[in-house]
Amino acid sequence: MKLPKFLLGDNTDYPDDIFIIHTDYPQFIINLVNDEIEWLEEVVSDHESSLENEIQNLIEEASKFYDREMERYEG
Repeated sequence: MKLPKFLLGDNTDYPDDIFIIHTDYPQFIINLVNDEIEWLEEVVSDHESSLENEIQNLIEEASKFYDREMERYEG
């Protein structure tokens, strides 16, 4: 099965939180309300600055994904 890069997650125990699941490497769940990240696998990189940039880009992509999904729900 081919999974999309991002999935929107919901949980009624946390009604104010917005969870985005990143299914590619490195897999993680981010709460867009506070940008808290839960890593689902170990992240390995030889270049720390490169890794930080990659993580920042993934957080931005997750936020854009959420905005796009909300526009589709409203449209």
